Amino acid sequence: MNVLGIESSCDETSVAIISNEKLTANLISSQDFHSKYGGVVPELSSRAHLQIVIPLVKDALKKSGLNLNDIDVICSTAGPGLIGALLVGLTFAKGLSYSLNKPFVAVNHIEGHIFSGFLMEDKPEFPFLALVVSGGHTLLLLVESFTVVKKLGTTVDDAAGEAFDKVAKMLGFGYPGGPKIQTAALDGDAGKINFPVAELKDPYNFSFSGLKTAVLRYIQKNYPGVQNIPGNDLKDIAASFQNAVVKALIRNTEKALNNYDVNSVSLVGGVAANKALRESMIGLAGKYGKKIVIPGLEFCGDNAAMIAFRGARLYETGYRSGLDYSPFPGLSSEHFS
Repeated sequence: MNVLGIESSCDETSVAIISNEKLTANLISSQDFHSKYGGVVPELSSRAHLQIVIPLVKDALKKSGLNLNDIDVICSTAGPGLIGALLVGLTFAKGLSYSLNKPFVAVNHIEGHIFSGFLMEDKPEFPFLALVVSGGHTLLLLVESFTVVKKLGTTVDDAAGEAFDKVAKMLGFGYPGGPKIQTAALDGDAGKINFPVAELKDPYNFSFSGLKTAVLRYIQKNYPGVQNIPGNDLKDIAASFQNAVVKALIRNTEKALNNYDVNSVSLVGGVAANKALRESMIGLAGKYGKKIVIPGLEFCGDNAAMIAFRGARLYETGYRSGLDYSPFPGLSSEHFS
């Protein structure tokens, strides 16, 4: 079976092909031009997706040694994400499905992340805990099978990745913030500033808004302006902030490990590329004798390989999407209930 996956939820256009369970192409075109605007500009993102999606499909087919008629299933991200960006990939996938008379499967972007560990040679074992950490979402999930996913906790305000971007802006690092904070933190003292880690009534929920505000107040109290922060202090602030985020994520995951009998732990999403978080999760899993699966960097950010994989699993259950399937910008309360 040859499965074509398309991802266009934000500022990466990606096309992947899985042929007989083997990933033969995973092409990603990143829209780096957003950095000069300090964040993703939705209209510009949509236009860039329009310009690159067809060339990427052609290149993916060529790399896989296939023609369009060889594709058996067409999958595309339906949400969550930027509605204009989603429409590009989703509409293109529907058009291919109609013209080729091949089945179409709409895929939840977050579900793609959840199961991205299965793209690795060493795969998660059910049931497993999945910590999804990205720019728009932070979720702690109990994954019992490919069709049963239960939400344990989520963020009540900012997602972890969003907090990284906002704090990076405060420090004058620019966009995207996550990689730049990680780089600065490498030479910083993570214990220099004791930024708060929120304690919530729900043991598995997260909150990063207060942490973000604490960083802002610290800067305002100690420096007349961000341009006046010495280089070493910038590194210490970045390291201390990163340490607080990682501490919050690890703490709640450890609570879940104490209360749920799982075979493995999987760290997924864009922020899963963070070196400090990866190392801490590996340490936590080792402490509890659990298998740890963290996707390679290529599969942490937005990519079509995870969409093709998730779409293939849905297709195998008999799931099909109609050509009237609409994109959705956010997760509803029914998701992972």
